[in-house]
Amino acid sequence: MTAESTSRQPVPVVDCALYEYGRRRPGHLPLDEALNVARTTPGGFVWIGLHAPDADQLQVVARAFGLHPLAVEDALEAHQRPKLERYDDTLFLVLRTAVYLEHDVLTPTTDIVGTGEIMAFAGRDFIVVVRHDPAQHLGPVRRRLEGDPERLAHGPVAVLHAIADAVVDQYLDVVTALETDAEQVENDAFSPDVGHDVGRVYQLKRELLELRRTVAPLAQPLRDLAERRVPGVDREMAAYFRDVADHLAQAAERVGVLTELVDNALSMALAQTGVQQNHDMRRISAAAALIAVPVAVAGVYGMNFDHMPELRQHFGYPAMLISTAVLVTVVYLVFRRKHWL
Repeated sequence: MTAESTSRQPVPVVDCALYEYGRRRPGHLPLDEALNVARTTPGGFVWIGLHAPDADQLQVVARAFGLHPLAVEDALEAHQRPKLERYDDTLFLVLRTAVYLEHDVLTPTTDIVGTGEIMAFAGRDFIVVVRHDPAQHLGPVRRRLEGDPERLAHGPVAVLHAIADAVVDQYLDVVTALETDAEQVENDAFSPDVGHDVGRVYQLKRELLELRRTVAPLAQPLRDLAERRVPGVDREMAAYFRDVADHLAQAAERVGVLTELVDNALSMALAQTGVQQNHDMRRISAAAALIAVPVAVAGVYGMNFDHMPELRQHFGYPAMLISTAVLVTVVYLVFRRKHWL
């Protein structure tokens, strides 16, 4: 749905609703009326969802809800590090989302993890959620919360928890999918029958590092919420945030294990590549030695001298060929015994 403000600046509002003691009032609120209605409704708050607004569109919302300019600038810039900041009575939470990109074959250029961002401005009677991620829809989160009015009655902080919980659950799903890719890379690295494509391993490692940069920084904001270091979080919601923090720790630990596994696979692939190159060089050297024997004999007999061994003999030419073949056979057998061929 697209709402319009008093300045007629269209804003990409996904949803704008009033919640009273955890229950949604039917319909959608006009954006310019949302905050006034929330502040005059006991136990009420508004939840506004925006998708990829531009500067002018977000400024309409910022003026309506008194959002801090620095937080608004961060929400516009995107590509922010996960963080939790407090501006007067408003909390500003940045989360990076992750989604697993399905693929048939892992190649050195395959994109495996897609990332986006969600920014949330949470005040006493409002929460504004800005999404920069077409893959991470928050409609299911809203519907799930609306089915639990008791929790939603905790206000905007309950919405913060639901969004963080959904994002962290997605991390776990991505890690589970990446484990399959990591196991495949590991099996290929230790398999003598599969070519060792180091580029595939490097690409998986890059994607894991990107996921770690998405997951790890969120730990501190969740600790702040779980330990009630910011206003608006009661004891019950703190327990919920501790649960999310625990799930995040699990995701971070699994990412660390996968990174170590891929590092080992990379080391193995590099070692196997080095061994294969040494083996190839031995075979090339052996082949060159086999070729060098007849070349040397032919070079000697190709010189223009009158007095050459067996030069005037009737069987000189066959004898030279047979001697050359014997020498080549001897060299071949020596290399074969040393496993160079």
